[in-house]
Amino acid sequence: MHAGGEIPVEKLEHIRPKLLPPPFVMEHEQATRAAPRVVEFTMTIEEKEVVIDEENGTTLQAMTFNGSMPGPTMVVHEGDYLQLTLINPATNTQQHNIDFHASTGALGGGELTHVNPGEQVTLRFKATRSGTFVYHCAPPNMVPWHVVSGMSGAVMVLPRDGLKDENGRPLRYDRVYTVGEFDLYIPKDENGNYKKYGTALEGYGDMTAVMNGLIPTHVVFNGKVGALTGANAMKAKVGETVLIIHSSANRDTRPHMIGGHGDYVWELGKFSNPPALNLETWFIRGGSAGAALYTFRQPGIYAYLNHNLIEAFNLGAAGHFKVEGKWDDDLMKQISAPGPIRA
Repeated sequence: MHAGGEIPVEKLEHIRPKLLPPPFVMEHEQATRAAPRVVEFTMTIEEKEVVIDEENGTTLQAMTFNGSMPGPTMVVHEGDYLQLTLINPATNTQQHNIDFHASTGALGGGELTHVNPGEQVTLRFKATRSGTFVYHCAPPNMVPWHVVSGMSGAVMVLPRDGLKDENGRPLRYDRVYTVGEFDLYIPKDENGNYKKYGTALEGYGDMTAVMNGLIPTHVVFNGKVGALTGANAMKAKVGETVLIIHSSANRDTRPHMIGGHGDYVWELGKFSNPPALNLETWFIRGGSAGAALYTFRQPGIYAYLNHNLIEAFNLGAAGHFKVEGKWDDDLMKQISAPGPIRA
C-alpha cells in the first residue's frame, strides 16, 4: 500500500470504455463507489479533408483526433488514472502530440507524446482535479495551426460522488452532449473563392497568413456549419435534464440557449466550485471547457449558440436542441395572434 492507504497504480483495475464521436459522450457512471481505476483509451489521429460548409462546398484539410471535430470526450472520476494510446498512422504527414489541461507536468503530456507518422505512444496521468478540461495537439512551433485545424477535445473528470448544487445536494442528468467550438481560417483566391488544398501542409502558409489577421472566416460547432442543426439536432424530452459540455480551445465564447437557461453553470468548468444559477448567457474562456445543466420545460426547437450573434448567424456558431413533450400554457401562451391594429 502507498502512504495514506492508496492502492499502487500497478494493482488497480483497468477498464476500456468505448469512445463516441461528439456531440455524444461515452457511457459512464455519474457517481461511483468503485476504487480508483486506470481508464484506458485509444485515439487515432486522422488527417483528412472535411466539408465545413455544405452550401458552398468549403473544405478544410483537417487534422483530427479519431476523425471528429472535436475529438471524443473522455470521462473519468477524480482519483482515476487516464491512460491514452495515441496512434499516428504512417499515412499521415505531420508530427502530433497531446496536451491535457487536466494533467500535471511535462506540458500537459505534450512533451512526452510526440509521435511521427508510423508511431504510437502511451501516456498515463492521474486525474487530481474534477471538472471539464480541454485537450489539444501542441507540436513545437505549430500549435495554433493544429488547434484551428481541428485538433482539440474535452475531458470530464467527475467527482467520485457526482455533481452537486451550491448547497452540496446531488445533481443528475439524463443526457449529456459535447459542443466543441472552432474558429477556422480558410484562405481565399484572387476571385474571393475559398481555396482547396491537397494536404494540410500544402495550405499551411496561406492559412497562417489568414490566422495572423485574427479574423476567422468561420466559427462553427462540431466541425462545420449546421453540424448540430436539422437532422443532427441534439435531442431531449420535456422534463429531462441535459448536461452540455462546451469546449473552445482557442477563442472566448458566450453560449446561450434561446428559450432556455443555464439552471446550473460551471463557467470555469471546475466542479469543486459551486455552480452559478439561472444564467441567460455564460462565458467560456478560450483554452477551456465549461458545463451547464438545464431541465427542459417546453417542447420545440431551442437554438443553442454563441451569443456573438455575428459569429452565430453569419459565421456558423449555432446548433439546435429538438425537444419533445407537451406544451405548458402557464409558462408561455399566445394571447392573440398577429392581426390588424384595433381602433
